[in-house]
Amino acid sequence: MARQYSTEFKMEAIKRVEASEGSVASVARELGIKINTLHGWLKRYREKPEGPFPGSGKLSPDDELIRKLERQVRDLREENEILKKAAAYFA
Repeated sequence: MARQYSTEFKMEAIKRVEASEGSVASVARELGIKINTLHGWLKRYREKPEGPFPGSGKLSPDDELIRKLERQVRDLREENEILKKAAAYFA
């Protein structure tokens, strides 16, 4: 089972690497985590420094907007299908 780490722990690990206290491998070893895990955290941080780890059940604003738009598209397609069937029925 994958271990869950707090956002604070992840940010502290990233700060250690960014402050050049050591290489990614040495920081990962000190903290008892896998190197690939720390590399993944760094990648997410560098992509979205304002909110790299939104948390359980929370979405980033971009992901939330995408989900909302996908729901709207699905609803509009359903309505379109209903209207097509109604038009065919009355024609």
